[in-house]
Amino acid sequence: MREKELRLALVCYGGISLAVYMHGVTKEVWHLVRASRDHHADETERPDATDAPETETIYRRLLERIEQSAGVRLRVLNDIVAGASAGGINGVFLAQAIVTGQSLDPLTDLWLERADVEVLLDPDAQPFSRFTKIWAQPIVWLAANRSGTIDETVDADTRDEVRAKLSRFVRARWFAPPFGGKVFDGLLLDALDAMTASGNGPSLLPPGQPLDLFVTVTDFHGHPQKLRLHSPAEVIETEHRLTIGFSTGGQTGAGRLAHPAELAFAARATASFPGAFPPFMVGELDAVLKERGRNWPGRDAFLARALPRHAALGKAAEAVLIDGSVLANAPFRPAIEALKSRPARREVDRRFVYIDPKPRLRSISFDGGVDAKGDARPPGFFSTILGALSDIPREQPIRDNLETIEARSQRIARTRRIVEALRPEVEAAIEAMFGSTFFLDRPTAARLANWRARAQEKAARQAGHAYAAYGHLKLAGVVDEIALLFSRFGNRGQEAADRLRPLLWAAVSGAGLDRVSEPGGGANPAVIQFFRSHDLGFRIRRLRTLARQLTAIEEQADAELAPSLGSMRDAIYEALALYLDRQIHDFYGAELRTDVSLPEPDVAMLLDRLAAARDLARVDDVADDRIAEALAALPKAERRTLLLAYLGFPFYDLATLPLLQGEGMDEFDPVKVDRISPEDAGTIRGGGPEATLKGIQFNSFGAFFSRAYRENDYLWGRLHGADRLIDILLSTLPAGQGPGRDEVAAIKRAAFTAIVDAEEARLTAIPELIETLRDEIG
Repeated sequence: MREKELRLALVCYGGISLAVYMHGVTKEVWHLVRASRDHHADETERPDATDAPETETIYRRLLERIEQSAGVRLRVLNDIVAGASAGGINGVFLAQAIVTGQSLDPLTDLWLERADVEVLLDPDAQPFSRFTKIWAQPIVWLAANRSGTIDETVDADTRDEVRAKLSRFVRARWFAPPFGGKVFDGLLLDALDAMTASGNGPSLLPPGQPLDLFVTVTDFHGHPQKLRLHSPAEVIETEHRLTIGFSTGGQTGAGRLAHPAELAFAARATASFPGAFPPFMVGELDAVLKERGRNWPGRDAFLARALPRHAALGKAAEAVLIDGSVLANAPFRPAIEALKSRPARREVDRRFVYIDPKPRLRSISFDGGVDAKGDARPPGFFSTILGALSDIPREQPIRDNLETIEARSQRIARTRRIVEALRPEVEAAIEAMFGSTFFLDRPTAARLANWRARAQEKAARQAGHAYAAYGHLKLAGVVDEIALLFSRFGNRGQEAADRLRPLLWAAVSGAGLDRVSEPGGGANPAVIQFFRSHDLGFRIRRLRTLARQLTAIEEQADAELAPSLGSMRDAIYEALALYLDRQIHDFYGAELRTDVSLPEPDVAMLLDRLAAARDLARVDDVADDRIAEALAALPKAERRTLLLAYLGFPFYDLATLPLLQGEGMDEFDPVKVDRISPEDAGTIRGGGPEATLKGIQFNSFGAFFSRAYRENDYLWGRLHGADRLIDILLSTLPAGQGPGRDEVAAIKRAAFTAIVDAEEARLTAIPELIETLRDEIG
């Protein structure tokens, strides 16, 4: 049984009240990941599939079906989450649920019960009677009846509710945001508390797998940022984009992603929609916490990390933050950055999945239309301003981000083609070095270590002058890896890594390691020793290459080879885990972590202590022993193929390392991009958001005016999420190896029915929709 991971990097767009729809989608992601965790749990800890909540039963059966039809034991995990505005809120809560195993149901209650204009209105903005701002009644009438919005889109029994709430909203205070910032803070803290009260469960990530969460924020006043030029040497520009990030760093069982105040800070800041909510400042949250009698330990450290420029000037409390979607509504970039050096202990299918609740629909139309003669007419004065200030920045196409992902995928494909082209030449060199009969010898740990050393020396000498460039590139990679590792001690961030890097280079140069090659060819012995002590990257890349070669063998092997090939795969990934563990900062003891944090550390001493802590010579012996044992159990043909890949790796690495551009080879497969939107999930009903969602009304504020609206959008979010996630699951299989069209349709019907059955008692405001959906689902 081949093991494979479907890894989701989830990107959640902004959408104001369409946050409720996105919550439905993210809740379905949560159910899928929970089902996968339970499916892979030890038999003694695995809950019975029939006891699983609603769609989790369907997903577990589908994972079992995939095993039966394709021989792939698929695990699904969501380890990267990025969001802006409403998507940022949902991302924060989903990430917390993934890390802690807590329930997302409390967030459902928040959206359905309290995401309402009457709750969100600032107490000081509430109209005290129907006579308040009576002069605004014509504006209320215009808003309620423009294009027949209410009569055409609201069920008859909820029209009075929507009109009344719209009236109070329009007649709330003018020239100031109607919604309350402190009210919003309180709602977020309440939801986080309710999730905590639901109790922690097992993490939804495998041990050692980090989760990274990013939310975008806009710094209203901006902060200075230095740019280095030729002339003048340095200039200052104002940067308004901010990304607040959280990471578990591979820790599991920590109990939470971050302090609730920090998560509330991120959610409130990213969703400070201009005009609706007041800009966010940390003093607002401080006041709410004080009113509730709650402490915020680590406040200053968090502000220094989230607002480093402001904190460095002692002005973190003065930062004014507004909605993250103003400048970055589709936060792909931080999610793409998180792909680098991602640990992977088995084959990976990486997907970027983005949730776009209203593709093609703009919040405000600024189309110029046509004139009386039918000719195109340019947009007017106010339309142009509104478009420039609102829609255009937030809805700029994501082409640049997708091109970045595609460029990465093309680079990986190009590197693989180079490896394939080099294969005959490399295999000939290995056979010439050892003789064709050496493949008949039984591999032992000692022999494998000897063969490896000879192959690496031969590759270095054969490379000639090219080895110097390769060696410097490897050395730079090792220095960068150590700088980032040390910066994670104390969670000090990128600035600490930038400060440590020149110190590390000074120590490396002082030891003469910057002369990587010998005059006569080959590597400098001191550099070889340094790589033996510190070069995790080379070892990880070599084992990844071996794993990919094994996958190619497995795809064409007979069933009787499955046990020995399975043992080989286990050996590869057990050896790989030894090296991956040493990339995680929690692997190292407190004494080393403390010394790294000193203002003026002795870097040469730290490198020696790091080498001792890693103990790579011993780890290499353990890995060789495990790999040799598994190779010895293989038939001669398969053993020969894998040995050629393993021993030939130094030759491949010399050619391909310059192409990797810092990507590493952890997730060394092309990345695929999938979208979840009403337009893509048409199994039940076509027509896109116009045919399914209510929250698109009133410039996407619609769901704040009626619980029926929110129930409608939440339910469609779950249905669309299930529809698309089943598609994405099945797309991991080779053509013809999954269930057929009729079976897929039956699986989807079962999932849709499970959702409607589970939600019917909760969604009391939309009985007509429930009945209609049952007919449409069939």
